[in-house]
Amino acid sequence: MTEELESRTPEQAATEITEFMMPGQVNNLGNVFGGVVLSMVDRAAAVTAMRHARQTCVTVSINRVDFKEPIYAGELVTCAARVHYVGRTSMEIGVAVFAENPITGRRRHTNDCFLTFVAIDENSRPAPVPRLELVTDEDKERYDDGKRRRENREALDRELQNE
Repeated sequence: MTEELESRTPEQAATEITEFMMPGQVNNLGNVFGGVVLSMVDRAAAVTAMRHARQTCVTVSINRVDFKEPIYAGELVTCAARVHYVGRTSMEIGVAVFAENPITGRRRHTNDCFLTFVAIDENSRPAPVPRLELVTDEDKERYDDGKRRRENREALDRELQNE
């Protein structure tokens, strides 16, 4: 791609997916398997990355997953994903996970996750992505936090390579 890529706001690529948790998705304690949640998180983040890049994107890493509370069979799980930080070819996608009792309406924030995606071209090589247009103070804060997380990951990678 030689033409200048148009910037996009985090809101333009934001994605929410919701699924009903069934008995077959829980462990022997009655909690939804972490892998079920991670699968939903990865799918929501992938859609967000592709919406931002407007091209195929692949998961490079799941950088952090915080399990704050269990999720139970019979609850609705919503994964809300948005772009936090953009590099040249990569994007950090943040995903907030919520569990909701569909009868009472009680909603709980159960997980926070950060994933890195890379856009790829037709030869499966990294491809440039649009810049992130920061509109709100929250967008700017998320961007700065994402940049700091990336710098910390890179510093740790360098440190581990020198051992």
